[in-house]
Amino acid sequence: MSYQAWALFCLTETLLCLNPGPAVLLVVSLSLTRGRAHGFAASLGVLAANALYFAVSATGLAALLNLSSRGFLAIRWAGAAYLIWLGARMIVRSRRVQAEPGAIAPPAARGKSFWQGFLAQLSNPALLVYFTAILPQFVDPNASIGRQVAILAVSSLAIELAVLAGYAELSQRAGRFAAPRSRLLLERFAGVLLIAAGAGLAAIGRA
Repeated sequence: MSYQAWALFCLTETLLCLNPGPAVLLVVSLSLTRGRAHGFAASLGVLAANALYFAVSATGLAALLNLSSRGFLAIRWAGAAYLIWLGARMIVRSRRVQAEPGAIAPPAARGKSFWQGFLAQLSNPALLVYFTAILPQFVDPNASIGRQVAILAVSSLAIELAVLAGYAELSQRAGRFAAPRSRLLLERFAGVLLIAAGAGLAAIGRA
């Protein structure tokens, strides 16, 4: 893999990370409603799922998964259902807090946010396309595949961590300066965005 190929990969990866996909929406939602720590925990979950996909792609199993149309559709539907469930849960939670003005929602464990990020990213069907159609374009078949995938993996994880951390920081600041009622509205809006993302995946699955 040449330096030019690596630089082009980094540019492509940055643009893809900036795109507000399901992972970004989840990180923004958690940062708005629970704070930067939960958004960062979800970011680590997203990166853990990506690392797993990189490890799988190095063995060629991702290509096999991509060949199975049924498996691809199953991942799409699972991802759609999970995002819709997360969004609906956030909306129900905000309504419950509003119905009891004096009540304070119990703090959620950061580990839970990590697993939400991990599962949301793991069930994202777009990753199968990324690892089977985009990633191979930057790999030199005449050189060590494992070494190249490792370099690309480290570069990708570093870029995505920086982007997601930036989203978490900006969202946390927006949530901190918002009034309590506004935070509930933001939580509902974030829930609607996640449901919309899930519905979008489901619509793709029917295509």
